[in-house]
Amino acid sequence: MENFSGKAIYKGVAIGKIVFGSKEKQQVRRTKTEDTAAETARYEAAKEKALEQLQGLYEKALKEVGEDNAAIFEVHQMMLEDDDFNDGIKDKIENQQVNAEYAVAATGDAMAEMFANMEDEYFKARAADIKDISERVINILLGGGGLSRLTEPSIIVAEDLAPSETIQLDKDKLLAFVTELGSSNSHTAILARTMNLPALIGVKIDKAWNGKIGIVDGCKGIFIIDPDEETIEEYKAVQKKDSEKRELLKNLKGKKNVSKSGKKIKLYANIGKPADLGSVIENDAEGIGLFRSEFLYLDSDDFPTEEEQFAAYRKVAETMAGKKVIIRTLDLGADKQADYFNLGKEDNPAMGYRAIRICLDRQDIFKTQLRALLRASAFGNIAVMYPMIISVDEVLQIKAIVEEVKEELRSEKVKFNENIEQGIMIETPASVIMSYELAQNVDFFSIGTNDLTQYTLAIDRQNSKLDNINDSHHPAVLRSIKTVAENAHKAGIWVGICGELGADTTLTQTFLDYGIDELSVSPSFVLPVRKAVTEAD
Repeated sequence: MENFSGKAIYKGVAIGKIVFGSKEKQQVRRTKTEDTAAETARYEAAKEKALEQLQGLYEKALKEVGEDNAAIFEVHQMMLEDDDFNDGIKDKIENQQVNAEYAVAATGDAMAEMFANMEDEYFKARAADIKDISERVINILLGGGGLSRLTEPSIIVAEDLAPSETIQLDKDKLLAFVTELGSSNSHTAILARTMNLPALIGVKIDKAWNGKIGIVDGCKGIFIIDPDEETIEEYKAVQKKDSEKRELLKNLKGKKNVSKSGKKIKLYANIGKPADLGSVIENDAEGIGLFRSEFLYLDSDDFPTEEEQFAAYRKVAETMAGKKVIIRTLDLGADKQADYFNLGKEDNPAMGYRAIRICLDRQDIFKTQLRALLRASAFGNIAVMYPMIISVDEVLQIKAIVEEVKEELRSEKVKFNENIEQGIMIETPASVIMSYELAQNVDFFSIGTNDLTQYTLAIDRQNSKLDNINDSHHPAVLRSIKTVAENAHKAGIWVGICGELGADTTLTQTFLDYGIDELSVSPSFVLPVRKAVTEAD
């Protein structure tokens, strides 16, 4: 029996056979071709098949892990249709008279190297995406490739896993995965958490483990190879206790979110699109604390019309039947890009032209969304939330635009909720410092702890080199949350948390002590957080 340490991505225990996730190596040889038109046609056919596969992966991911996590496969489709990528491949085929697979490999390698050499961590990460789509097309051209299919419940061990490889694995047979590379903020790690899979990264792997029995301890960050019977029985007991805990959570459905001392807190859910409503209802959320409206823009090849947006917002409002639905206005930019916006390249996109900055600059886009939101407010309990706010002046500009839109709708005799709640996200140190003044001008705050942590600590959350100091429990982050709560209550408004920290049950007691009024979490975390609330004093 041997023990190996790694970094835990998702808590839980898995016991099963180890399958080494080796890929079928595709040898790409350069061959000369006289019929360049035929090679170009081969490439085009392979590209179309790759796009179909990626769409299939997107739809599979949508069902299994939700819209946010499925978005990576939309990004891969866009990259595959990128003009520079396609022109480079066709140029090599036609001018160098080479075979299609070699042209794809050479172009992909060159573009991946270009991205890898960039200083910005976001663009560096795109190198892996270029390699992923290139390998997909090459595998289609050569026939084969990819990870071997699972034939029985297994623990996958691999050097690394691409998101496309993770989502293709049979969820019913995938017990856990262990990789040598990767980061806690990678798309694959996020997929593991969403799929409730025990997972470790940073483990020095060995092909000799293939076929042996392994135990993944996602609580202690340990991978055990060839465990003895006593160890297996110990971990089976742990699994049984975990299963019993999950059953107990089901008993919390329908119960109130009240602590032992009588403190009431609202528990809402975060969603990406109307298709997520089923899990909101299944997990007994009191409402929707964050509806990410940008999915309408990311899922479209052009600006979504007012009617398309209105239909989506109305559906969510009506389905929630009077429960609160907080819809965040367009939050594009940084790592969420739609080509038709023509946002352009930025040296530091996380701090660039994004979210409310785009809306205030391109008011035609903003007004279209506001019209749809206000019209939908006549069909349910909708509130509107604005992201990335840093000043009172921005809030005043927003409210003036909202009044213009309201006046348009009044003149058209269109019904809407005249008293629709308007709130802002607290995501920056500036909004924390100005929170008392901001609270005088809005109906509520929602703290986005993911970005607040990033901006407060000056740490790019996509940079795996900084994982060891990327601490959302940092005193500066927690003091910021407390300050915001105090200033909100002084001004007589309510305050919630919609970032991942809201689901951290080790902080539930702290948030209750701070007076946080609402927590909005992924649907699957609603009941565990409810349990933490009912046990808090």
